[in-house]
Amino acid sequence: MAWSTRQLAELAGTTLKTVRHYHKVGLLDEPERAANGYKRYQIRHLIRLLRIRRLVDLGVPLSDIAAMDESDENADQALRSLDAELAASIERQQRMREELAVVLRNRSLADLPPGFGEIAADLPAADRSLLLIFSRVFGPSAMAALKELHTAPRTPVESEFDVLPADASEDARQQLAERYVPEIRRQYQDHPSLEDAGATAPRGEAFAMSVVGQGLVELYNPAQLDVLRRVHAILVGDRPSS
Repeated sequence: MAWSTRQLAELAGTTLKTVRHYHKVGLLDEPERAANGYKRYQIRHLIRLLRIRRLVDLGVPLSDIAAMDESDENADQALRSLDAELAASIERQQRMREELAVVLRNRSLADLPPGFGEIAADLPAADRSLLLIFSRVFGPSAMAALKELHTAPRTPVESEFDVLPADASEDARQQLAERYVPEIRRQYQDHPSLEDAGATAPRGEAFAMSVVGQGLVELYNPAQLDVLRRVHAILVGDRPSS
């Protein structure tokens, strides 16, 4: 018994185009032709095609299937490599599912870099956006410090800064800056990598500071920016001159 190309493709659950492609790349031998010029496929062709389709369904690349035919060692290596790739993919997808479950519980976490907890999800939108920016310009040590820092609830000073109106008086800004400074010093003491986060930025300090600076300008109102400038001035003034 013999089959045409179309019949073979139907038996194997594939298409004419696929069978012809396997011929072209050398995975499936061309059969003998009948007197009328039509190909005549036998059982061995069907078995070979089914085997190819089985490996393809498992995710084996066509180039690896060709190599597997050369030796058992090649076949074993190709299958083990595929297994390792699948294991890594499953692990990655499992992590994604775990993160998705967290986001489903608290939609605000979608606005934060991975790994930031439920407390950080309650941050104002501006702070969440700023953390996203930080994750793109700062290095791992700074981001790890920020994660740890944001495991604690916000302080009264931070909460006051969050709601500071754009038209806050100069006196209110100065008082808030002066009360903010001790907290910043404490953060630097507990997390030294934050004091000079730009120094370890993957794309350099100048780039990191320019992006962060633009983010601050667009995310905070004029009074909040003024408070940050005052805090910075006090901290710089505290540094010993070299």
